Amino acid sequence: MSRNSNMHLSDLLMKLYGNSDEAIFFFDRQGKTLAMNSAAEEIIDKDVYDQMMAGSTKAICTVCKGFTSSDEPRTCVSCYMSNPDEDISSFQVYFETKGRGLIPYTGSIQTIDEETGTRVFMLRDLTQQIKTQEELNQKLMMKRVIKAQEDERKRLSRELHDSVAQEMLSSLVDLRVLKYMNIEEDVLKKVQQTEGSLMRLLDDIRHLSVELRPATLDDLGLEAAFRTHFKWVEKNYGLVIHFNPELESKRYEGEIETVVYRICQEAVFNALKYADVDEMVVRLYETEGLLHLLIMDEGKGFELKNTDPKGTGLGLYSMNERAELVEGRLQIRSEIGKGTVIQLEVPIAKGGVDD
Repeated sequence: MSRNSNMHLSDLLMKLYGNSDEAIFFFDRQGKTLAMNSAAEEIIDKDVYDQMMAGSTKAICTVCKGFTSSDEPRTCVSCYMSNPDEDISSFQVYFETKGRGLIPYTGSIQTIDEETGTRVFMLRDLTQQIKTQEELNQKLMMKRVIKAQEDERKRLSRELHDSVAQEMLSSLVDLRVLKYMNIEEDVLKKVQQTEGSLMRLLDDIRHLSVELRPATLDDLGLEAAFRTHFKWVEKNYGLVIHFNPELESKRYEGEIETVVYRICQEAVFNALKYADVDEMVVRLYETEGLLHLLIMDEGKGFELKNTDPKGTGLGLYSMNERAELVEGRLQIRSEIGKGTVIQLEVPIAKGGVDD
């Protein structure tokens, strides 16, 4: 390599040292600080800096809070500074920094001059990477929790429908047989009253079964599940839902269908409780690889920025959480006296899954 090339390389290395966002320390074989760049100076307090520059070999220990080993998340056993002949290319370490508190870093330490034993110690901030990883882990955990909830809902729904409801139906048949037997008038009247109570209880059990997990959602898909649910809402609450499906009997992944159904269910429930409306519109359609759910009402509306909305606010939070699980985007537009529009967009495999 030519002399000019050597000079150019030296300039580049000095610029890297001075301008790098990574904290860079140089130590001798005994652990005394030889130099550090500005990024390193920014993360340690002045008294620690003074101790390091004065030659203290233990000054770095006052800010280092341990590194992650295969046995412990933070340990000082076999410290990376304790063996001057060992190069460690990558490890996670925690430092108590100036003004920012405890920060995780990825560290590396290696000998750059064997004759003098000079080592370079470099730190790269891991805060954003760890935050991203935690968010990913949280989403994965939420997905598992919701899946477990839906599986349990499905099991309970089947149990209510196939066991409890069938036993109730058998009891009703037995009661109806009594009506045709030779019994006194007052006994017959009591049998008829009991029959009416059991019929109402049977309807409640069937409704609870559907609310837990509608069988039509698993067997026939979103369109059928929506029609069944909206018919029940109109029958029991008088809310007319104008439903316009445009899916042509397409099916989608089970997780997507569950999320879309639950978000719509929550939106309709909120409209029943707070919007004071007699009718609303629900559209379900697909465009350019996106499944769209559009829910509109012309009710009371609410202020989106209101920090103290009616109810607990958990419904809207739950809707957002569910949308994120399938990489969907949920938009809510509302204004006092002008109603509410809820729009969900979920990316899907091209063409969906045919029924």
